[in-house]
Amino acid sequence: MIIAMFLAHLVGDYILQWNSLAAWKSRDMKGVIVHCLVVLVVTWLFILPFNASWWPWVVFIGIMHFLIDAVQLRIKLPIPELARFGLDQLAHFIVITIALAGGGYLDLAALLQSSQTILQSDLLLIYLLGYAFVTMPAWVLVKFTAYGLVQGAAPQFGDSSKYLGIMERLLMTTFVALGEYLLVPIVILPRLLMEWPQVADDERAPVYLAELLTSVILAVVVGVLFRLV
Repeated sequence: MIIAMFLAHLVGDYILQWNSLAAWKSRDMKGVIVHCLVVLVVTWLFILPFNASWWPWVVFIGIMHFLIDAVQLRIKLPIPELARFGLDQLAHFIVITIALAGGGYLDLAALLQSSQTILQSDLLLIYLLGYAFVTMPAWVLVKFTAYGLVQGAAPQFGDSSKYLGIMERLLMTTFVALGEYLLVPIVILPRLLMEWPQVADDERAPVYLAELLTSVILAVVVGVLFRLV
């Protein structure tokens, strides 16, 4: 259940938050409501194989998700976008942790003592969690990191290479997990050769390189973690 809830967050807050919904959510409370309903439904679906009676905690997660996103819509903190993004995700993860602890699924002391057993018993969910992360969640994190570090501004999400980047990260993660590290640069080489001549003399070049480097790092880290499980 623990990994399933964090996987539900990745699916509801990233994979099923398409560009138009994200834009709507950033300017209108109705968009926030629709997004939070998606999160609520996804979270409920993920608990069904484990404990259908856990739905009050699903409602708790949904309400808290709404409050966190609604506050950000109404109150714009004077902090960098990367920091805002990090605080947003930290708040959501704290809420999920509280729900798991309150619902009887998370004993932090016992978790620290039996982490290896938990990892082995939930191996499939761990792989699903990792692969889900390197799709849309990693794409959002790459954008915030690149634009935040290079330009100190909010990211631009309108580029057409989103799905290509996702495929690259999925391949790199898999190759690293299999121990085929030399195949990682081969994955990114085709797009780099095609796109770099177009951005080399452009102001986008530093952001492009920062995105590429961040994307590779995230994929490699997840792949290494897979090897350690």
